[in-house]
Amino acid sequence: MNTKPGQRAQPGRGGARVSSVRRLPFPDMAARRQQRLVNLVLCLLSTRQFITADRIRDTVEGYEVSGDSTNPEEAFKRSFERDKAELRDLGIPLETGRNSAFDNEDGYRIARKDFELPLISFTADEAAAVGLAARLWSTASLATEARTALIKLRAAGVDIEEPSGADTLPALPANEPALPGLVAAVSARRIVQFSHRKPHADAAEKRTVEPWGVLSWRGRWYVVGHDRKRNEVRSFRLDRIDGEVKVIAGIAETSRPDGLDMLDLVRGANQQPGQLARIRVKPGRAGQLRRMAREVLTDEASVEDVVIIDYRDADWLSALVAAAGSDVVVLEPPALIKSVVAILEAAAGGSR
Repeated sequence: MNTKPGQRAQPGRGGARVSSVRRLPFPDMAARRQQRLVNLVLCLLSTRQFITADRIRDTVEGYEVSGDSTNPEEAFKRSFERDKAELRDLGIPLETGRNSAFDNEDGYRIARKDFELPLISFTADEAAAVGLAARLWSTASLATEARTALIKLRAAGVDIEEPSGADTLPALPANEPALPGLVAAVSARRIVQFSHRKPHADAAEKRTVEPWGVLSWRGRWYVVGHDRKRNEVRSFRLDRIDGEVKVIAGIAETSRPDGLDMLDLVRGANQQPGQLARIRVKPGRAGQLRRMAREVLTDEASVEDVVIIDYRDADWLSALVAAAGSDVVVLEPPALIKSVVAILEAAAGGSR
């Protein structure tokens, strides 16, 4: 029995009423299939009784078979089997059963109690933290997931407000290839392996880690966890991971110790003995470096300034200097000069 958009299909047995869903026009096959899945979900939610495949074919918009099909029945079965598998992959509780002992074939339904979200509530501080996190992820590789999470929370009635001053917040870059895999490994408590390069090392070293958390500090991403080879807590910079992060069999055996401050751990691992840098700066330029300086000297011969900066994190200062481009020149120490040159050469090679 074929029904037109907007009409109701009247079943023969059981008295169930199933509403046909109007299909919106979509330009390509993938979009049409997505709309058919939506139609199928709405159909199976609309009744408490099991609906047979034949009823679904006649009721749900999107299962029409072209007139030149040599085997319409087989074409429908293939489409329906793919759709059932996708719904189950999405976590939608698709049930199979029969309404009575007189039914000759199985039917399908989705129980609302299993499909609908439970009540979700956040404190004001928690809701603000969610909104702030989504804001920081706005330009990240996980931006789509962040937006989807906000949509789901708002649909569940959770009021997520933008934090005050949100327009002035910097975006949190998350373009490290290893980031999504490590975030997933932390969530699932999986053991990972990756190759990690130490500063100035010629080759990367394979590490096996039980990750406890991923965090950002001074614009760089780090993973913190238990290093199995060294049997101790370590942090690793994600931009020093070569190749892919592999998840190996088994569940992590260790967990984050109580009281461990991962930010302090990352900060401490990157602190080096106090050093002084001398950097030549063009007049009126490189304001951030000037604000960091313990002293600013004026070079009368070049009409440029020389800033003297105390620092402990050479990588961080190197990145700031490289970002200033031709407005600055490092005079000393040699290690800082080498680090800045390496960053600029890498950037030049990537832009070719």
